[in-house]
Amino acid sequence: MSEQQALSREAGGEIASSSRKKVLSAADCPHRLLLEQIADKWSVLLLAALCDGPLRFNEIRRTLEGITQKSLTQSLRRLERNGIVDRRVIDTSPVAVEYSITPLGHSLKTPFRALYSWTVDNLQDVEKARARFDQRKGG
Repeated sequence: MSEQQALSREAGGEIASSSRKKVLSAADCPHRLLLEQIADKWSVLLLAALCDGPLRFNEIRRTLEGITQKSLTQSLRRLERNGIVDRRVIDTSPVAVEYSITPLGHSLKTPFRALYSWTVDNLQDVEKARARFDQRKGG
């Protein structure tokens, strides 16, 4: 069985080898936008930060080294809009906002854990591939 056929079978037959271009076209694949929004760099790390419980904005920002305020705000809004993260205003002085993962967001734990496991299992091979590439390209 080819890799494409295996993907097709795993996706319930939705991804067929003849529809490869449709997967790449946002107009033909409505799932693409959602996938882009939940699997981008900061969203995955943001959900990992929230998996142990709710955090306030600045706590998240301190946890995610290198994220800008703008990127964090955009990622949180996208995840909130998609029902993955919940935003709760805490009536304190000054007002605070806390973010947590919704039940829908918790359903991402299994695929994200699988992705994380893949990175752990394959990191050495990826590093070797990078070194070979860099050596060939003079980098």
